[in-house]
Formats: sequence, C-alpha cells, structure tokens
Amino acid sequence: MLSSSLMLRRFCCLCTAASSSSSPAPASSRTLPSTKKRLVFLGSPQVSAFVLDSLFNASSAPDSLFEIAAIVTQPPSGRDRGRKLMPSPVAQHAVERGFPSELIFTPAKAGEESFLSSFKVLEPELCITAAYGNILPTKFLKLPSMDLSAILQVQSTYTLVCFLCIVGQLLFRGLCRKGLQQDGVRETGVSLAYTVRQLDAGPVIACEKVEIDDYIKATELLELLFARGSQLLIRELPSIFDGSAKAKAVAQDESKATLAPKITPEESWLSFDQDARILHNKVRAFAGWPGTRAKVSVLDPKSGQHNIIELKIITTRVYGNNEIRSGQMDDIFFAKGSLIVPCGGGTALEVLEVQLPGKKVVNATAFWNGLRGQKLRKL
Repeated sequence: MLSSSLMLRRFCCLCTAASSSSSPAPASSRTLPSTKKRLVFLGSPQVSAFVLDSLFNASSAPDSLFEIAAIVTQPPSGRDRGRKLMPSPVAQHAVERGFPSELIFTPAKAGEESFLSSFKVLEPELCITAAYGNILPTKFLKLPSMDLSAILQVQSTYTLVCFLCIVGQLLFRGLCRKGLQQDGVRETGVSLAYTVRQLDAGPVIACEKVEIDDYIKATELLELLFARGSQLLIRELPSIFDGSAKAKAVAQDESKATLAPKITPEESWLSFDQDARILHNKVRAFAGWPGTRAKVSVLDPKSGQHNIIELKIITTRVYGNNEIRSGQMDDIFFAKGSLIVPCGGGTALEVLEVQLPGKKVVNATAFWNGLRGQKLRKL
C-alpha cells in the first residue's frame, strides 16, 4: 500500500497470500505490453466492486487495450457492530482478485500532496470513478500527466463518478434517489460522461434507459444501474481510447437539471396520514439507508396496558382491497400474511417485513404471531 494505510497493507498482504493459489491474477499483476493504456480505477462501496470486476475481466482478455495501473479507494473504516477497521469493499475485492496491494491507494483526501506525488509517477491515461466518495480537487484533475479528455464519468440516478464517470442517471434530466422512487418515477438510466469540475456536468458519451417497476428497492436498483453502467463502459472504452468518443459526446442542457436534495435520517419516519402509494415509494427509495420507521402502539386487551414500539418497515406494497371501515382507521390488522395499515385518503399499506430494534428482519406473519393476541394501533 502506498503512503496511506499500514493496516490495509498488512491486510492486503495476508489476503494476497491466502488467495494467490485459488484466484487468478488480473492482467495488471503480470507483465503487459507497454502499448496498453494505463487505467486507474477510483471507487469504494460494494457496487463499485461490480465495475472493478468488469474492468479486471476485460483487461485480462487477449485483445485488451488497457491494464489497470492502480486503484484509489477510501481508507479503512469501522464497520459492523464491533466497529473493526476494515478495508473498503473495492480494496477487499481487489486483493481477492490478486491485485498488488502496493498499487491500492487509500488517501483520506484526493488532494493530499503525498498521494498526488505517488499518483503522478503512474502517468495514467484514463481514470474511471464509480462512487469513490471524495470530491476530486482541481489540482488532481490538472495533474501534468493527465488529459481532461481522459477523465470520464458514468452516471445514473445514483452518482458514480469517473474521470470517465459512471453515473446512475440520465444526465439530461438528472434524478436523485429520492425523486426516483418516492415520486414513483418509472424510468431512469445510466450515462457515460467526461468529468468536469462541476458535479455531474460533463459531456455525455452514451446513455441507456432502464425501466423501473413498482417493487424494486433503491438498493436493488443501484446494483442494477452499476451493472448496466459497467456494460456501457466496457462497450465504449475503444472509442474513448481512440479519441472518437470526444467527437460524439453531447453537452448537457443545464436548463433541464433537477435538484437532488440530500436525504436525512429525520426523513425516515412514516406518517400514515399520507396516501399508501406515497409511503410505499418512500420505503423503496429509503431502503438500505436510512430506512423507514414508524411508531405503533401495542395494546394488551386483558390488562389494558399499552406500549409504544418502533418498527423499521422493510418491505411493503399498496393494499388492493379498499374496504376498510371508518371504525378500523386506527387499527392495524393482519390478513393473508401482511400487516394492513390504514392510510390517508382511504388507502392502506401492506407491510410484509419488519424489524424491531436490535433484532433480525422477520416477515409479517412471524411478527404477528409474536404479539400473542395483543393488538396494534397507529399513533
């Protein structure tokens, strides 16, 4: 590991030794012809590893035009309950594929002088970022060895960024995760674009539309978009390397840009006064993080006592039967494997999976059986 993390270096060495006998080394770990383009990948979360894996596979092909010269990712961070320092999913995947640990950079910020000095020596010809997690400063984008035409981004309604950047959205009408599903949008896509200093603003090389159904969650959609973005990237790499992509790239129309407000944990609470479809879309949009929560009252009919509990709402759908009597509007009842929650406008939400604090996700049947005859009411 260069400069940034001794812990990750030790981890990488151990993983490399353990996996060398079972995992084939990528093309970048062997001696390659000097004519191959030097590509650097920037990414951090698990979905970024999907893109990296596609690049590994493409670089190992006999007719490959490029080699992976280095990987830049976030430093190790505390994960899981023990908050143990762990390398990013991209770093972990790279060493599992046999990528040299000394070529994995983990700067806290991409503008660190020590990192820039080491990075400059690599003389990369193309950089690709996919959810790297750091804003790339101007001094990084203007490294003497780099041409801005070699900085690309593939974009979706979720932002992956590259010098070539993969972004999960159709950039001409950029939608955020909140708008995508909370508002019930039925179409999104991925775009391949050159990176400029302004966020998600570079000329678009290619894009692909993706239709969305009423049930896909944000986490599932993000994986789908990164997978499609990887395919789009591999398909367009030859034109990027020979320069023809610059001629066909189309500037974005800034007048069609849409605001993508940041999601906050405070927005995770559900209000059952709203229409059930709005709540269902919110559950889908907020899946993973921050999730959606609701407080309900548990009433013991024998003792008359009641407790307020917090539920994390995992999976829902809109209830198709609208025959909810006015006297039931505060009661949560159970029908055909679902908790039925009356909502605004005479609608109702089917809750299929829930999670109590500190517990595992369970289906509605298991949760209802655990109440042992107690009743549920909305607050």
